[in-house]
Amino acid sequence: QVQLVESGGGLVQAGGSLRLSCAASGRTFSSYIMGWFRQAPGKEREFVAGSRAWTYYADSVKGRFTISRDNAKNTVYLQMNSLKPEDTAVYYCAAKTYGLESRRPAEYDYWGQGTQVTVSS
Repeated sequence: QVQLVESGGGLVQAGGSLRLSCAASGRTFSSYIMGWFRQAPGKEREFVAGSRAWTYYADSVKGRFTISRDNAKNTVYLQMNSLKPEDTAVYYCAAKTYGLESRRPAEYDYWGQGTQVTVSS
C-alpha cells in the first residue's frame, strides 16, 4: 500500500508560480513512476507530468512546469511557472508501481487526495 499526500496548492495571479509537493510512503519509491494529473470542474482528469528515469509532460504545460523528485525524501514536486487561468484545477499526484511510463490515469495504482490550484486573471 502506498499513501500519497499533496501540499502546496493555493490562489495565485496569472503569471505567478506555485510549487506542489507529494510525499509518498513505501520502501521502493525510487522505482515508482510518479505522475501529476489535474481535474477542472466538468472536465476529465488529465495528465500533466510524469517521472521515473526521465520526465515527460503534457504539451499544454511543457516549458512552464517542471516535475522533479527526491528519492531520499520519497517526495515528488511540481514547479509551476507562468501560470494561466486555464491551469485552475485540483491537482493530484499518483504512483504507478509497475510497468512502463503512462499518461493514462487508469494505469496508476495509487492517488493522493488532491490540492486546489486557482489562478486568477
